[in-house]
Amino acid sequence: MRDLDTYRASEAERLRTDDLLSLMPAGGDTALDVGARDGHFSRLMAERFGQVTALDLSRPDIDHPKVVCVAGNVTALDYPDRHFDLVFCAEVLEHIPSPGLEQACAELARVCRKHLLIGVPFDQDIRVGRTTCSHCGGRNPPWGHVNRFDEARLTGLFPDLRLVQRSLVGSNRERTNALSAWLMDRAGNPYGTYSQDEPCLHCARPVGAPAARSFGQKLLTRAAFIGQRLQRPFVRTRANWIHLRFERGD
Repeated sequence: MRDLDTYRASEAERLRTDDLLSLMPAGGDTALDVGARDGHFSRLMAERFGQVTALDLSRPDIDHPKVVCVAGNVTALDYPDRHFDLVFCAEVLEHIPSPGLEQACAELARVCRKHLLIGVPFDQDIRVGRTTCSHCGGRNPPWGHVNRFDEARLTGLFPDLRLVQRSLVGSNRERTNALSAWLMDRAGNPYGTYSQDEPCLHCARPVGAPAARSFGQKLLTRAAFIGQRLQRPFVRTRANWIHLRFERGD
């Protein structure tokens, strides 16, 4: 399980938080935090908005006088149209497979009265960091990220809203190739994101720990790393995250 305090203290996460706050409207009456988890952003939003609704699949436990905690699903929000001055959704959409993704985005836009602020990983190579489930052997993308977004795909999910601000944050060169990814799969994906909270997409159980590798699998791992190293001079630096702020134009 990921230590959220250590994660949020990292330079990369501080950059992400600061950028999202810089794009967030200065204030309003109501705000919705979708995927609130432990309430990190809900509390920050409560400094700007009269009331913040913190929503997650399991009801969050956030002790704050201006935060209302609810259990709910972003694909079917139990709120009227145009109910919130701000709808905030960061680090969520990359986890939702289609057609749920399209339904979630329609719901976010529907309950938005003024502003919608979205944050997702930017053009992530979801072959890097794959895991192999210790129970069923199924292969999983890192951190349960089933979607890969660039600006065009993300903007296209909100056709009825107007894009007013865009920000690219952080940098990385985490890329692989089809051969190296195939070799790493055969080696059991020993360097995947096994500390993730997200369960296996195939059997819904915790992915567990990487299995012990045979000598042959160790050779496959080495070959995969050689393939990645050979391509590295041709890999360009990309941002870690893309943040978009939309407004309702009518």
